[in-house]
Amino acid sequence: MMSSRVTIFTSCNDAYIYLLREGNSQAFPNAVGSKMVNLNTIPPKNGRDYYIALGLEGSANKLGVGIVKHPLLPKHANSDLSYDCEAEMLSNIRDTYVTPPGEGFLPRDTARHHRNWCIRLIKQALAEADIKNPTLDIDVICFTKGPGMGAPLHSVVIAARTCSLLWDVPLVGVNHCIGHIEMGREITKAQNPVVLYVSGGNTQVIAYSEKRYRIFGETLDIAIGNCLDRFARTLKIPNEPSPGYNIEQLAKKAPHKENLVELPYTVKGMDLSMSGILASIDLLAKDLFKGNKKNKILFDKTTGEQKVTVEDLCYSLQENLFAMLVEITERAMAHVNSNQVLIVGGVGCNVRLQEMMAQMCKDRANGQVHATDNRFCIDNGVMIAQAGLLEYRMGGIVKDFSETVVTQKFRTDEVYAAWRD
Repeated sequence: MMSSRVTIFTSCNDAYIYLLREGNSQAFPNAVGSKMVNLNTIPPKNGRDYYIALGLEGSANKLGVGIVKHPLLPKHANSDLSYDCEAEMLSNIRDTYVTPPGEGFLPRDTARHHRNWCIRLIKQALAEADIKNPTLDIDVICFTKGPGMGAPLHSVVIAARTCSLLWDVPLVGVNHCIGHIEMGREITKAQNPVVLYVSGGNTQVIAYSEKRYRIFGETLDIAIGNCLDRFARTLKIPNEPSPGYNIEQLAKKAPHKENLVELPYTVKGMDLSMSGILASIDLLAKDLFKGNKKNKILFDKTTGEQKVTVEDLCYSLQENLFAMLVEITERAMAHVNSNQVLIVGGVGCNVRLQEMMAQMCKDRANGQVHATDNRFCIDNGVMIAQAGLLEYRMGGIVKDFSETVVTQKFRTDEVYAAWRD
């Protein structure tokens, strides 16, 4: 590592500000993934029998710092490392940039939030994990390389570079989706499931094959989390703790579940489209707020009484979106002959989505649904530490800062998963 530059700085904050001003404009090469070698190629520091990784996540409005510990060897030397590593979560700290109701979050404002909070969260995570000397105790610093919003990603990368220089610790760039998958597999111990990745910026159906996570289907336009968030803006409901969560709570209160509002249902093979659903339900919501009694979907054509509520709209939106996800997930399960589904990403916390997926799996010869709670479903630093440490143990480290430039459109199937069997 470029440790000779460490003497320039007197504190982590000084180094962070310096690198933030200097930046790094070198283009990231198209090829991704490092040359991987045998298991545990890089031994733990100081002859220890375990590894420790610091993970930094900041691809959207969640800023996460996590610390993970791995034993030197898995239980079975020839096993799948990512399934058998028995990771221990030492710290999982997160802070969310929240905007007023009816507003989204802009990249520049989100990046400012990450810059203001990153150092504080790192210090808090180190204290929680009882790490007093990062130079001696931390084996690798892992950061989200993409996909995500450029400015927030860049803010976190600068923090990762800074810590790398100050502590003389190597870096590993992590694909955000791979982080979700490996965290989900570690928590649930799902061995080889079909993965449904649903978040604010991504919607993909994935299955593992030959060292890569292959994308079987995905959104053709907006992600499901984006669809829910934008409808929440139309309704002007709070963004805290998250817009999607608040829509879920409204949907649970729907008084007329038999009045399922008909919305566009767009599945094209293994792919789906959600922009039409959003446009349609936005118009309905606006007519509802205006009291437009000419809209016969919302108001009784004889009496003019309102027959559909905001809660009904939220319920109908969820049911339509989730039915589409269940359909393409089941199709992928049939193709790869799997009876397991792992739901990852922020929308994966939705209980109704889990229920619908569980019903589908039950109908398919007692299949299983695996999901995690909001500590691990929602973006966090632990998942980045987990995936990054798996890659680090296979020899995949950043050789130069030019390799740390963020990639906003970092495809899941671009990553060579050398740690998988």
